Amino acid sequence: MTDTIAPRRILGVLVPWFNTAVQPELDALRPAGVSNQTARFALDAKVVEDIGEAATKLMACAPDALLIGLATEAFPNGLAMLETVATSLAQRCERPVFTASHAPHAALRALGARRIGIVTPFDAAANERARAAFESAGFEVVRIAGLACPSIDAIARTPRDAIQRIFGEADTNAVEALVQVGTGLPVLHQIEALERAHGKPVIACNAALYWQALRALGVADPITGFGRLLAEH
Repeated sequence: MTDTIAPRRILGVLVPWFNTAVQPELDALRPAGVSNQTARFALDAKVVEDIGEAATKLMACAPDALLIGLATEAFPNGLAMLETVATSLAQRCERPVFTASHAPHAALRALGARRIGIVTPFDAAANERARAAFESAGFEVVRIAGLACPSIDAIARTPRDAIQRIFGEADTNAVEALVQVGTGLPVLHQIEALERAHGKPVIACNAALYWQALRALGVADPITGFGRLLAEH
């Protein structure tokens, strides 16, 4: 028996408690016959345990995959930590697990882009960790620009013009694609305008996360209005 509302796929989405961007952005991308079921976790010293508990609750919805709406490039050893969590969840829940930190790497490779400009909501120290994370994955970071948001809550309140400005700071002629990290920064609905302005692909981490999960599950519908990645790949 298939789900009546979502006969194609059910995606289990794991989101930090405070994050107000992931859930609406992923819902905006949802193809017909697919549903997103969301559970939230605390971003604290027990984050690994909290993500696991949230995933366990989501399994009652019988999701076909789990999506972790958390980008950890700016954390010390963040990529390794998130990969460990994803591997553990995949083994325990017997479902594929995708993360907002690793999905942009797959998106960039699909687009054939290696030299990148990065946009973050973070300060200089966190930006250097994000730079190192992308470089460790084989990309050349030409430029990185951060908003230095004063708090986690402030990220979601970033004005549209500030987002446009920071993308401009991250771009140069040598950049092949622009990448946004930090799942709380609301970029999805500006991707097309940003791509027109800069003449190159824009990879927003939430969009990349959803793209990777859908394509891995065999949902290949072009999703228009949100940039080249979802429309063409």
